[in-house]
Amino acid sequence: MSAESRSANNWSERLLGGLRKTSERLGENLSGIVGNTRLDSAQLDELEDALILSDLGPRAAARIRERLANERFERGADEAAIRAAVAEEIAAILRPVAKPLEITAFPRPQVILVIGVNGSGKTTTIAKLGHLFQEQDYSVMFAAGDTFRAAAIGQLGIWAERIGVPLVKGPEGGDPASIVFDAVKLATDTGIDALVVDTAGRLHNRRELMDELAKIRRVLGRINPAAPHDVVLVLDATNGQNALQQIEIFKEVAGVTGLIMTKLDGTARGGVLVAAAEQYGLPIHAIGVGETIDDLRPFDPDLVARVIAGVV
Repeated sequence: MSAESRSANNWSERLLGGLRKTSERLGENLSGIVGNTRLDSAQLDELEDALILSDLGPRAAARIRERLANERFERGADEAAIRAAVAEEIAAILRPVAKPLEITAFPRPQVILVIGVNGSGKTTTIAKLGHLFQEQDYSVMFAAGDTFRAAAIGQLGIWAERIGVPLVKGPEGGDPASIVFDAVKLATDTGIDALVVDTAGRLHNRRELMDELAKIRRVLGRINPAAPHDVVLVLDATNGQNALQQIEIFKEVAGVTGLIMTKLDGTARGGVLVAAAEQYGLPIHAIGVGETIDDLRPFDPDLVARVIAGVV
């Protein structure tokens, strides 16, 4: 078996383990729903409730219900048949949004602002994202734009050293826009492919955050009118439906272009991945199912759908 095949198998196994709680929760909620060749109205109501209780959200649940209302189960609607039909519809929701973050900007660097509330795993995700780019043979630089937390600057510095990427930082409480300006200038001068920028995660004062991000955008625009090329929101899956509220807010204040979902291995609320896809349709660039540096990967929507529905 090639190293690539081993890596793919390893990732599939971790995904299976990481989403087990979500799969088990959905299985528990679906258990007992059986029918003949078609599900009746009461069974469809029960199915829809089960999907909502599993954090797939009302929109995705209604869509799956509608699909199953038209499904003819030739051998009877047992649990396995229902799970298979649910998996297919989840895959149909996830396929359009499963889009890896690609480095395409010219001139370089591609500037990626990473945003998210404190505690979402943002800084660790930046490190994992940088590692992912390195595996694709891109050069990477980090910018410590979250200057309001000394811990954020220090943590990013540790990761930068660990994976061997340069870090541009300033003093705690410094101006994030000037740090980003210096980083873009240095990245341009040294031929860096991807500049990944950490930003503050303060949602208690939306106006302050909006002003700060607007200033960063203005500064970037002076150097490269196309920057930032990506504004990636990091979401903690353990927050369940609260993660959807964060998408709503950050879309408004930051112009989010894509999502990364972390901590799927620590929750039974992984169904929120489906809810986010159905409700917002934003690209989901990668998912995280562990603590190690290579536990963030672009995802296979069909595999994720089968794992969530418990048919693998």
